[in-house]
Amino acid sequence: MSESHTGANIAELLHNVSDEWKIRNKDLVLVSDNASNMAVAAQLGKFSHVRCYAHTLNLASQRALKLPSVSRLLGRVRRIATFFHRSAIANHQLKEKQKQLNLPSHKLKSDVITRWNSAYEMLERFLEQQPAVCAALLSQEVRKGAAEIFTLTESDISCSEDVITALKPMKDATLLMSEESSPTACLIAPLHAKLIQDMKENTEEKSVMIREIKRVICEDLSKRYTTDQETSLLNKCASLDPRFKALPFLSKEKREETYKTLITEASSLQEEVPDNLEDSTVKEANISVSPQPEVTELQDDCPTTSKGRASSLLHNLLGQTFSDASDTPYHQSPSALVEEEMTRYCSTPPLPLTEDPLNWWHVNKVSFPVLSKMAKRYLCIPATSVSAERGSSPLQVIL
Repeated sequence: MSESHTGANIAELLHNVSDEWKIRNKDLVLVSDNASNMAVAAQLGKFSHVRCYAHTLNLASQRALKLPSVSRLLGRVRRIATFFHRSAIANHQLKEKQKQLNLPSHKLKSDVITRWNSAYEMLERFLEQQPAVCAALLSQEVRKGAAEIFTLTESDISCSEDVITALKPMKDATLLMSEESSPTACLIAPLHAKLIQDMKENTEEKSVMIREIKRVICEDLSKRYTTDQETSLLNKCASLDPRFKALPFLSKEKREETYKTLITEASSLQEEVPDNLEDSTVKEANISVSPQPEVTELQDDCPTTSKGRASSLLHNLLGQTFSDASDTPYHQSPSALVEEEMTRYCSTPPLPLTEDPLNWWHVNKVSFPVLSKMAKRYLCIPATSVSAERGSSPLQVIL
């Protein structure tokens, strides 16, 4: 079955689901893996499309693991781990050597072909236990019971350390995607730019292994998220996250373009909002506003404070000329309102990376009523489809 035919079927299925859930009139975002048929489905179904970042990281890292030098090294470490798993004598000797060398009593790990980070963890655990492993392999008890002893050279140990060093940023990014309670699309643009920067070739790097690993990862990451639709969507998501709103990973021109696009979109959204925006903002802030009592005359038997009397007199004298702001509100154009709001938003201190951007918007929604609505539209988009693929639909609705 061709990819276009499969993509058409997927698009039709997603439309049927959206009709069933009565969300066809919403702005829908398809979050999926990097499969080409999903890209076709998004195009045919006219969905905005976000490629799962966890899958993107896996694809780039798998390319590095398939390098001949890395693949051979992983095969040698895998054979050693398998040997200790199968041999009770070798496993017993490993535990004894761990005690003698004051090493953690950890088992060796084996990798799983579908999880790139399992290869990283296998190497990491081997390096941790390498003194105990070598001591156990050289022990007389193990050598008598084994037809072939698998040992690594000093060069292999050095190469293992280089692989760990080169892949550490990818490992951290993968953990972030899997451990974050709600990894949203606002993470993708800054994280992607940072990884590409880290993986760019450094001529001062002496290790050939590290240079080669970084080269292939950089090549793979650089070809992801390159369309105008993808970059615009991801940059807008990042700009609405108070942690990343300065967009330092973009050029000045791209930053201004992102802000301008966001202002234009927010202005059109503002035009759809009822005129009593100020009233709704007050309600959101749980502020009770009572109408001013009509003042007709001052009565001596109802004493008032001097301030209250002055206010009443001022109302009597100038009330016809200067009416209350609530009666004749100052109207700004939607564009001017959003631009002013965006200026204030950008001038606020950035949120620390340890804080939750959703909580920030909840606290500041009264100060930024229009942008907070935009944040609701974009910060609900997940950065990964892992959870969706485990048990729910990959169709994400922008509320």
